[in-house]
Amino acid sequence: MSSDFFQRHEPLLERAVEAAASRGYWSAFAESPSPRHYGETANEQGQAAFEALRGNEFPLALNGADGQVGDEQSPFGFALDITYPRVPATTLVKQANQALAQWRRAGPRAWVGVSLEILARLNQRSFEIAYAVQHTTGQGFMMAFQAGGPHAQDRGLEAVAYAWQEMSRIPGVALWEKPQGKHDPIKMEKHFTIVPRGVALVIGCSTFPTWNGYPGLFASLATGNTVIVKPHPGAILPLAMTVRIAREVLAEAGFDPDVVQLAAHAADEDTAKTLALDPSVKIIDFTGSSANGNWLEQHARQAQVYTEKAGVNQVIIDSVQDLKSAVRNLAFSLALYSGQMCTAPQNIYVPRAGIQTAEGLVSFDEVARALATAVEKLCSDPEKAVEITGAIQNPGIAERIDAARALGLPVLTDSRELTHPRFAQARIRTPLLLQAEAGDANIEREWFGPIAFVVATDSTEHSIELARESVLRHGALSMSAYTTDESVAARIQEAAEVSGVALSLNLTGAVFVNQTAAFSDFHGTGANPAANAALSDSAFVANRFRVVQTRRHV
Repeated sequence: MSSDFFQRHEPLLERAVEAAASRGYWSAFAESPSPRHYGETANEQGQAAFEALRGNEFPLALNGADGQVGDEQSPFGFALDITYPRVPATTLVKQANQALAQWRRAGPRAWVGVSLEILARLNQRSFEIAYAVQHTTGQGFMMAFQAGGPHAQDRGLEAVAYAWQEMSRIPGVALWEKPQGKHDPIKMEKHFTIVPRGVALVIGCSTFPTWNGYPGLFASLATGNTVIVKPHPGAILPLAMTVRIAREVLAEAGFDPDVVQLAAHAADEDTAKTLALDPSVKIIDFTGSSANGNWLEQHARQAQVYTEKAGVNQVIIDSVQDLKSAVRNLAFSLALYSGQMCTAPQNIYVPRAGIQTAEGLVSFDEVARALATAVEKLCSDPEKAVEITGAIQNPGIAERIDAARALGLPVLTDSRELTHPRFAQARIRTPLLLQAEAGDANIEREWFGPIAFVVATDSTEHSIELARESVLRHGALSMSAYTTDESVAARIQEAAEVSGVALSLNLTGAVFVNQTAAFSDFHGTGANPAANAALSDSAFVANRFRVVQTRRHV
C-alpha cells in the first residue's frame, strides 16, 4: 500500500522538485476556499466537524495514555473544552523507538509515499483545520484557512521534495572496479542504505502551529524518522488533527501508527524539556522564544536542533515614488494578525531630514503622520479590520502593549480595542505606533505583537548601519526597504547579505513583507540569531538521515 501511495503521488512529487529548483510561483494546494476547489459543502462540513469536537474528548487513540489533558481558550472569547490523551514522555519515546525498526526498513519510497498521502488528506480537511487554527491562534478565518491549511501543506510538501531530492542522489547499489594493470581488476559491489537519525521531536508554537510545524514534521517523516509532535498547550487541536490523519495513513499502509505520536500536556508540565533531553531524541524542530530556542541549542546536544526564534525586523525608508502606496502597504503589514507574525516589521527608520518623493521632500513628521493615518484608516471599520487583525493569542501581548505605551515615547497612533461583530468577547487590538530616536535601548528588543516604532536617524546611511547591526546582534526574519536610488538599494542589499536576512524592496502592492511563498521564498536564512535554519533548503533535510554502506568482493 505504501508503494501505491508513492506511485499515486509521484507526478506531484516531481512537480514539487521542479518548483523548488525554478523558485517561480507554484502551489500544489488551492489557497482559495472556493467551492470550485473544495466542494459546495466543504465549509459547512468543516465547521460542523470543528463544533462537534468542542466539549468532548478528542478522538485519538494513543498507546500508553494515562489520562486526558487540555485547556485551550479561543482568543475569540470562549473555551474549546477539548481534552486529549496524555502519554508520559518516557512512554512516547519508548513507543517511537519500537515503531522505528519497521519504519526504517521500509525505505525512502515508502517514507515519501506515506508523507504525500498524509498531505493530500490534510488538504481535504482544510476547512476543519482552518476553524481549529482560527480558534486556537486568533487568526482571522481567511488567514487561518490559507496559512493553516494550503500554505502549511505546501511547506510540508516542499520539505518532502527536498528530502526526496537529497535521498535520491544516493544510489542503492554500485559496482566498483579498480584496474590493476596486467592483473585482474579489483571488483567490489557496494550497497548504500539510507538510515534515519532516529526519533524526531517537533515543538509547536501557539501562533502558526501547522505552518511552522509541518516543515520539520514532514522533513523528518520523509527521511525515515519517527516523530513526536508536541503542540503548544494553547494550540493543540490543529496538530492533534494532523497526528490523527497521519496515524490513519500509517495504519492503512501497514505501519505502526506510533511512527507519529502526539505529546499533549498541561501548561505547567515541562514535557518539552524532558523529551528534548532524552538520549533517543536525535532531531528537534522548534519555533518560539529566543530563550527556549537558545536553551535547546545549548543543552540538547545529542540532537540536531533546528530553531526559529525571535528577532527585531527592520524597515528602511530612504525615498519613495508614492508615499501613500508605501504607507498603505506598511500599515497592512503592521496590522496583519496584530503583528503576531515572526516576520512582522517593528523598527521603521526614517532620516530626520525627511525623504524624497515624486512630490518633493517630505519631512520626518509628515512620514510618521502618513503611516499613522494609514494605520488608523485601515482599522477605522471594525467589521473589516477584525478580519485583518484577528485576535490576540496570548493575554501577555495585551499587557505588552500597555508596557510599550508606558515607555513615555510620543504616540503616533494608539492601540484600540475593537469589538468583533460575531465574537463579542474576542481579544482584539489595533497597532500601537510610537516615535523613537536612534540609540533608544527600547528598540533593541523584540516587542512581539502590534507594536512598532518610527525611528529618527541621522541619514539613510545611519539607518542602514542601525539595521545591519541590529540583525547581527538580535536577529531578524525580515528586512524591508524603500528607495528610488539604485545605489542606495545596492548598499541596503549588501547590508542584508552581510547580516544574513531576507530583504524586500519597494513593496507597495498586494505582496507584504510578512508573507513568504513555499517553493520560492526561503523563510529564514540560518545566518543570523533569529533562526539557525531555513524553511526549506537542502540543509534543512540532508542531516536528518545518514548513509550506511556494505561492500563485498565480487
